[in-house]
Amino acid sequence: MSQVEFEATDPATDPPVMQGVRVIETALATLPHTPGVYRMLDAKGDALYVGKARALRKRVVAYTQVARLPERLRRMVHETRSLEVITTASEAEALLLEANLIKKLRPRYNIVLRDDKSYPWLVLTEDHPYPQITKHRGERRKGASYWGPFASAWSVNQTLTALQRVFLLRSCRDTVFDSRDRPCLLHQIKRCSAPCVERISQEDYAGLVAEAKQFLSGETPSIQNALAKEMEEAAEKLEFERAAAIRDRIRGLTHVQGRDRINMEGLGDADVVALHQMAGQSCVQVFFFRGGRNNGNRPFFLSKGDQGPEEVMGAFLGQLYDDLPPPPLVLLSHAPPEQDLIAEALSIKAGRKVELHRPQRGDKRAAVEHAETNAREALERKMAEGTAQEALLQGVARVFDLPATPERIEVYDNSHIQGTNAYGVMVAGGPSGFLKQAYRKFSIKGDIKGGDDFAMMREVFERRFGRALKEDPERAGGSWPDLVLIDGGLGQLNAVRDLFAEMGVHDVPLVAIAKGEDRNAGREWFHQPGKPPFQLPPRDPVLYYLQRLRDEAHRFAITTHRAGRSKSLIKSELDEIPGVGPALKRRLLNHFGSARGVRNAALDDLANTPGVGPSVARKIHDHFHPGTN
Repeated sequence: MSQVEFEATDPATDPPVMQGVRVIETALATLPHTPGVYRMLDAKGDALYVGKARALRKRVVAYTQVARLPERLRRMVHETRSLEVITTASEAEALLLEANLIKKLRPRYNIVLRDDKSYPWLVLTEDHPYPQITKHRGERRKGASYWGPFASAWSVNQTLTALQRVFLLRSCRDTVFDSRDRPCLLHQIKRCSAPCVERISQEDYAGLVAEAKQFLSGETPSIQNALAKEMEEAAEKLEFERAAAIRDRIRGLTHVQGRDRINMEGLGDADVVALHQMAGQSCVQVFFFRGGRNNGNRPFFLSKGDQGPEEVMGAFLGQLYDDLPPPPLVLLSHAPPEQDLIAEALSIKAGRKVELHRPQRGDKRAAVEHAETNAREALERKMAEGTAQEALLQGVARVFDLPATPERIEVYDNSHIQGTNAYGVMVAGGPSGFLKQAYRKFSIKGDIKGGDDFAMMREVFERRFGRALKEDPERAGGSWPDLVLIDGGLGQLNAVRDLFAEMGVHDVPLVAIAKGEDRNAGREWFHQPGKPPFQLPPRDPVLYYLQRLRDEAHRFAITTHRAGRSKSLIKSELDEIPGVGPALKRRLLNHFGSARGVRNAALDDLANTPGVGPSVARKIHDHFHPGTN
């Protein structure tokens, strides 16, 4: 990677847009005529734009012709102060790298897919005599087969339930499986074959596993025919109980088939990607089909821009499959400008041929039209919610006499038990709802005595705004709030106000929201510096919105405190035992279920735990029961 930087020697006579042009012109002297990726950076080194090129010099020179650029790119050149270049072996590799960098850096002037959620998968363990079927997120491990992706947890749960009803596979963990001495409730409701207590042989269970794999691969008709034949044979032999059990499995299989809204038989593995634009915003709906079955759909909302649907589709596909294996076929509502190049790049990533197709008729076209309808409806709902949210934010500005409608509201709360495991939290909200990626938790580090809420709040604000003053003193990064809400009363408000005065922060509006009489919702008092406290009408929509913000901060604080307390309890129970490291601690907790279970375990039980020898078992037992033989 090579980087070229330029700084204007006389900003007064060199307009900002020309500074950017001169940076690019200076870089052109060393740019190669090879494929690669370029990054435009601002004065702070943050990425403004990421692009790919078949020939870097030929592509980048276009940015020096400012008059021919659209307004969006003119603004980008205006802010450019340096340029970075990465060369690649081919244009397809450059496209993959471009998509990865856009998703990672989120440049301001690119079309950015803002999606931080991982995709759930079904995993079938294969390193156990009786494989387990369960849902999974995160990195894959050896000794297991993965099926998916699924669009949501709901989708994967529905398929998991179907697999339990039809194929009676176990979903319990190995530790639970090994400790069972009688069937669990899932066996009673006919969703598990109870291999844990040998109600089914290993050979018969392996047959169920093979059928489940056939089902996940799309071979449902052959499974249904085989089950029907088996049911008839059981009935002929007068094995009516067995025949009834097979009948229930056939009904479950029929129910699963009838639940899919789109019939994609014979299609195999494919994604349907459809886009709809409205009022400068774009929504893309993706339907995941695996083995001809609908694994659910998910909407994606892209950052605003002036690009057409074809250009948006091209940018979206690269980012969608950056961390997702592409299927053999992708059906599109709009053909991107570089469709063949994108298909080549996805084929490189998948290790096999990937086809991009825009169908014109038939079942595939009907599937794309259905996805387009979902995209349009999702975008209409989001815009309607945004309109309502904008009205609420305007109401907040009116109630608290703010100079403008707030774009970012931060809410602060503390949680502790008499000062122990103390945490402060910050949640944020804005026009698009709660900003989950902006949430922050603060483990209180100071010497807080007796649960001093004022001191805790002071430490949280000192850390939060001390960092903001250091990293973004000009407040150009969008990380400063337009309003701060404090869950507390006048005391908390005064503590924060005094701290802001010491730090030189004078223009961030502060409001404390205190619970009313009997701590009833609807009777909250609002405190602002230099103003008398007041209440809002009980049915005021702005009051409900402020309560939602306060309750979200409270929820996040309680969740953070409980997680910290649980970690502290586990640490105090097990981490102080000599010879017990993280791996052994995890094994003990999995075997006994909790630290209390380890503490109450007999010496023989500890010694019989996998991975725990007699000497370590004696150390653990002596730690909890000193002075006993």
